[in-house]
Amino acid sequence: MRPCPHQYIDRTTGVICTEQLYGDWLLNSLYTAAWERAPMLYRALTSARFSSLLGLFCYDFPLGNRLSGTRRFLWAHHVALEECLDPPTQLDTARKIFERKICYWSCRPLPNDDQTIVSPADARLLIGSWRETPHLFLKEKFFDYEDLLGPEKTLWVRSFANGDFAVFRLTPDKYHYNHTPVAGVVRDVYEISGGYHSCNPGFLAAAGFPYAKNKRVVTIIDTDVDKGAQVGLVAMIEVVALMIGDIVQCYSETRYDAPQPVTPGLFVKKGLPKSLYRPGSSTTVLLFQPERVQFAQDLLANQRRPGVKSRFSQGCGRSLVETEVTVRSEIARPQPRSTTADKLKRDLWMSVAPHGWVH
Repeated sequence: MRPCPHQYIDRTTGVICTEQLYGDWLLNSLYTAAWERAPMLYRALTSARFSSLLGLFCYDFPLGNRLSGTRRFLWAHHVALEECLDPPTQLDTARKIFERKICYWSCRPLPNDDQTIVSPADARLLIGSWRETPHLFLKEKFFDYEDLLGPEKTLWVRSFANGDFAVFRLTPDKYHYNHTPVAGVVRDVYEISGGYHSCNPGFLAAAGFPYAKNKRVVTIIDTDVDKGAQVGLVAMIEVVALMIGDIVQCYSETRYDAPQPVTPGLFVKKGLPKSLYRPGSSTTVLLFQPERVQFAQDLLANQRRPGVKSRFSQGCGRSLVETEVTVRSEIARPQPRSTTADKLKRDLWMSVAPHGWVH
């Protein structure tokens, strides 16, 4: 049976686009069969070793020394040569192309308004609220925020209860650096172990597996600080996927120069490179505290747009439509709040925060 197409909306043009799903039939057949009939094989397929070997096979063979061969590959994957920092002759493997650097300071300019929250990636975006659903999107359990953050992280689990989320799905052709969506002080960074499940929409819809099963890095940013975004705590969760062998933390304040690890106490500015996915498809999730942000109206309208064939849904057959967004573009703004209420909640939260934090 031929799987149904998956469509999304191009934010710039408003056009409905049909996604080219890489390895769609193979992933659905191989993963679903292994999951249902051979649990040991399934665990092997989603292991770090298999993911690394598959990534090596797919991304590290030379594309040839001729410039024309590289150009054909770049064209087939819709890579804009004019955006790349390195010349095409240096992009001679698929890995180098997927780990490419771009002139983001010119081709992905930040909004002029300092109050905006920006996209951390070139990606396809879904947004929502935990107030509307305790689980996210697929077959009643895509993931919930407790699993995503780690149930043992009780402070963060309490902090983001009934808050809002944004899910950024990077496809293999995308620029694979994550950028900081807000300015603020890093309060916590930790890794949660897990598998390397595919983020292909067909597989997710077929298997209903939660992203919370995958290995991920969680960064908690406190924006209620001097020169911060003033939207409370923001959790940035970087999730590995099939053929993503690693997430490299490499925050840089000047282009890609002098990268440094992301550690507690570090003040991060908005829109700067934070991390790099080692290649393939992957997902970045942002969590916001309740009543702190309001998402852009066009993103909300696109998500409910009729006539779009999406493999994502939220109960009762209601489709959820992704919007393609660019890194550093506006996705939300601070929600107007009472100054008194802000201070009371901030004082209460700080009373249970770990000692020794940089305030």
